[in-house]
Amino acid sequence: MIRKLMLAAMAICFLASPALAEKAYVVAIDATWPPMEYLDANKQIVGYGPDYIKAVAKEGGFEVDLRNIAWDGIFASIENRQADIISSSVTVTPERQKKYAFSEPYFITRQTVVVPVNSPITKMSDLAGKSVGGQIGTTGIIQTMKKAKQSGVAKGVKIKSYDEVGLAIEDMMKGGVDAVICDGPVAAYYAFQKEEYKGKMKAAFSSEAADETEYFAFTLRKGDDELLAKVNRGIKAVKEKGIDKQLLAKWNME
Repeated sequence: MIRKLMLAAMAICFLASPALAEKAYVVAIDATWPPMEYLDANKQIVGYGPDYIKAVAKEGGFEVDLRNIAWDGIFASIENRQADIISSSVTVTPERQKKYAFSEPYFITRQTVVVPVNSPITKMSDLAGKSVGGQIGTTGIIQTMKKAKQSGVAKGVKIKSYDEVGLAIEDMMKGGVDAVICDGPVAAYYAFQKEEYKGKMKAAFSSEAADETEYFAFTLRKGDDELLAKVNRGIKAVKEKGIDKQLLAKWNME
């Protein structure tokens, strides 16, 4: 009798435990892209993106475990099942769509070029013969600048890659490059919010062509249809309830 009661109690505890009953999907985030995703003073992953995916998980009925994974290994993390979702300001591109599944878009942006405050650069053609830095593997340098160079709009521009956008900004302020290209919110953060750069740099211009509008979406493995449906359900609810607008206000991105 005692044995039966113990077994029954164990079964109840098992069913009642959220940790055992609900799998937490691992979310890969390269926390070097403020205000979208970065580490705070306590080394916690914060930003618009982390808040958004947590809201999506809540509305979609699943749990998430955020992990900081460097950009150069972030796509491999879902290929080798180290992670289930990438939430790291990933732009949807035809090349990436061939390899991965994408959720509905959750953010729209354009590439922006930032320069020292006294720089005469105001348009893409001004970058001809100049040097432009950017984070390795991002669309700013692998698409926007490459296109400008090949088309002759920015003839002879030198493109320099860095492990993190912050390193590119730092090098620019030391005279290592003439400009840095990154997503609009990131450019605004460094130019107007980051204390050490206030009044020292400015956003020179943003890409204007319609085909240069970029859409961020969450990245998953192809075939993970059940999880993709949960993510899309969560995104829909976040937008319908206006949670996305609340997050834009929280992170000064309105």
